[in-house]
Amino acid sequence: MTSTLPDPTRVLVHPAIVRVTHWINALAILIMIGSGWRIYNNVPIFSSIEFPLWATLGGDPDLTYARNSDVGFSNALLWHLAGMWLFTVNGLIFLAYGVFSGRYFRKLFPIRPREVTATVADTLRLKLAHDDLTVYNAVQKLLYLGVIAAMVLAAISGLSLWKPVQFQSLITLFQGFQGARLVHFLCMSAIALFLVVHVTLALLVPRTFLSMVTGKVRAPSRLSIDAAE
Repeated sequence: MTSTLPDPTRVLVHPAIVRVTHWINALAILIMIGSGWRIYNNVPIFSSIEFPLWATLGGDPDLTYARNSDVGFSNALLWHLAGMWLFTVNGLIFLAYGVFSGRYFRKLFPIRPREVTATVADTLRLKLAHDDLTVYNAVQKLLYLGVIAAMVLAAISGLSLWKPVQFQSLITLFQGFQGARLVHFLCMSAIALFLVVHVTLALLVPRTFLSMVTGKVRAPSRLSIDAAE
């Protein structure tokens, strides 16, 4: 009788709950950004900024105007609310797991200024090997903490826009309804910028993408030795 031993050269870096919530979160964010851009185009904050129709959610303007007498605003609101609930429920699960399992503290701290400087310098020289995928570099830690903060602030400002009467204290905190809209827009911009950087780096280092699908990566030699022992 033979037994199959786990491959000591591969280690689990992303548990199933992390992978599932990651991809659901990605879907929810894309839904909210696409629908949010259609909502924004209907009532813009900056007259010089308009998002292309193909990048928005809300339906064909001619069809939606014939049915709803608008150019997709009401449909975009429905998409946005659907994305909001998906993002909220999934995000709470993701945050709860990260905090109570200790994953956030292990993965995202500490952050040393010296390491940030070194990582930025390496990135500018296109040194993106990132041999050890079991740990985040200093810039990754900052980016992840930053986007988590942006998502939380986007949720809070979005809540005040959704129910301004019920959450008047939040509206006051943001210096009025337009202030809440501006904060929401800036948070969206930060999240969209993060997505561009995140996807670009994943394409440059494909192993990072595969690790979020399979959950496992080839371990550095030191981890392979430990696992073998």
